[in-house]
Amino acid sequence: MVKRHQVEGFKAFQDKVAELEKDGDLFVLFSGSKNAAGESWCPDCVVAYPVVQDCLKDVSDDSTFLYVEVGGRDEWKDQNCVFRTNDKTKLKSVPTLLKWGTPQRLQEEQCADKNLVAMLFEE
Repeated sequence: MVKRHQVEGFKAFQDKVAELEKDGDLFVLFSGSKNAAGESWCPDCVVAYPVVQDCLKDVSDDSTFLYVEVGGRDEWKDQNCVFRTNDKTKLKSVPTLLKWGTPQRLQEEQCADKNLVAMLFEE
């Protein structure tokens, strides 16, 4: 079973990637942060999350999945948000699913397409 981790914020994300990136394939899903009820403010993230989780069942055991909450809506909408401006992430939207260290990425409604998600996990 794929190893799963979850963090919130850029510093926690950087620390966790440094720890995990040497352990084989690392897949990262960036999402709007969740409220106390466990729901993201981002409607596309809410739709994509169960699709990604379902596709993870078929991912090899030596892979790792990292779920990253990018912050509240106002924080994300700020064009200077570190997740948008950092050279390693350069996010344009949430949700974004990527294979760390490669150009492979899915954005917004692509993350809710089971076939596209499965293909990204297979490559």
